[in-house]
Amino acid sequence: WDDQIILSGLYFYLAYAAIPSVRLMPMWETKGAIIMALLHAGPVEFLYYWFHRALHHHFLYSRYHSHHHASIVTEPITSVIHPFAEMLVYFLLFLIPMLIPILMGYGSILGIVLYVAYIDFMNNMGHCNFELLPKWIFQVFPPLKYLMYTPSYHSLHHTQFRTNYSLFMPFYDYIYNTMDKSTDELYERTLIGTEETPDVVHLTHMTTLQSTYHLRVGIASIASRPSDNPVWYVWMIWPMAWLSMVLAWIYGSSAFVVESLKLKKFKMQTWVIPRYNFQYGLIRERESINRLIEKAILDADVRGVKVLSLGLLNQAKQLNGNGELFTHKYPKLGVRLVDGSGLATAVVLKSIPSDTKHVFLCGGSSKVERAIATALCERGVQVIMNQKEYDMLKLRVSESSIAYLKFSSDETPQIWIGDIIDDKQQMGAPKGATFIPTSQFPLKRMRKDCTYLSSPAMKIPEAMQNVHTCENWLPRRVMSAWRIAGMVHALEGWDMHECGDDMMDIEKVWSAAIKHGFTPLSKA
Repeated sequence: WDDQIILSGLYFYLAYAAIPSVRLMPMWETKGAIIMALLHAGPVEFLYYWFHRALHHHFLYSRYHSHHHASIVTEPITSVIHPFAEMLVYFLLFLIPMLIPILMGYGSILGIVLYVAYIDFMNNMGHCNFELLPKWIFQVFPPLKYLMYTPSYHSLHHTQFRTNYSLFMPFYDYIYNTMDKSTDELYERTLIGTEETPDVVHLTHMTTLQSTYHLRVGIASIASRPSDNPVWYVWMIWPMAWLSMVLAWIYGSSAFVVESLKLKKFKMQTWVIPRYNFQYGLIRERESINRLIEKAILDADVRGVKVLSLGLLNQAKQLNGNGELFTHKYPKLGVRLVDGSGLATAVVLKSIPSDTKHVFLCGGSSKVERAIATALCERGVQVIMNQKEYDMLKLRVSESSIAYLKFSSDETPQIWIGDIIDDKQQMGAPKGATFIPTSQFPLKRMRKDCTYLSSPAMKIPEAMQNVHTCENWLPRRVMSAWRIAGMVHALEGWDMHECGDDMMDIEKVWSAAIKHGFTPLSKA
């Protein structure tokens, strides 16, 4: 890949330096574009076909071309994996359609740009290893099958080796009778496909504009690092992020798959609702977002998914009551809905030092906060909070533990817990305080003299495969407790929903997570 980039730059530089007319080329020249297309379909495709066949002679194949064919199951990067000498020949071939129009006086800037883009697109598409060309294209224009290959067409070359030699236009394989006889049948079969049914689906959504690039289908260099540690060039591509947001808002009618993971024989997928954080805060959008979530749940149910975990704001209480809206609407759902509150509560409780005597709870209205407060009171830890939250929580705490629930205190705790710990509350905490978030979103860090823990999360087992991205702001191979809860739910075969006011037993779900290889980020 690096060789190709450097070599391309050298070729264009030499052409610019050696051919004066290159500097005077117009932006577009129709005659030049036609000549370029004819030169590609004629000499380039013809010469490539015979050169490619020669490369499959055992003498050249063993010394050169076998390097490319080491990828039997291809991927886009396979398209540029060639020995250097072989790549030089390809570049000389591709120079023909660009150089001759220039020498004839019909060269154009846009013509060259489009031709290079055509080469790269077709090359990558042919090696992408999944069929993306719909059948109707060839039905509308039947001769296209001789002028444009498909990924399945070229995949046969990498598996059969002695067929389908053409570059991008298969007609030379038809002329010289080297087209694989199973080409059409494979294309038809690939279009039908076999859709894999995961055991677990984690249903999340986009957060910020840049989060589009942070998905597995986005930009790998961005997706491989936490979203709060952006690469320097993110600001350069924000217009595309804005455009993708607008298109998702207008045309995004269903969740889409962005990631497939595997833990031994256990299959998991991540589906994304095409909406962003700010849209979840718009009252007028709630109904449409719930429809998208409902559609994803029903789709998972039809496909036989065992568990669907609701990530981020897809489980917001003001949106759908922590998922309870859907279990009431569809009481016979086969897929189990999990909001992950039990494991999230367990992770927070396990991160609090065992010798803690009192904590400050900022809030108390969320399901996880209420469960944490109740558990701490039963443990004999004094929970200090504001009057409003105190009045609400005292009804949920047992009489034997209510003495540990207070709305004022002379002492200022070192442990601060809450969904949202605002700037004022953080500045009011003592030096050396520890802030523990209870929501899926990280806290804004205002103090350098305090400790900030991660949002509830755990390290995943080493056996989990295909983990190529970071989950939002979390480090590599770390997942949120809400997401892990869905996996544990399915691994254990539990048959109940965890949504609404229902919550899994905290110790039970924690022990199950540890049993399956998930480990805490830090020990209390």
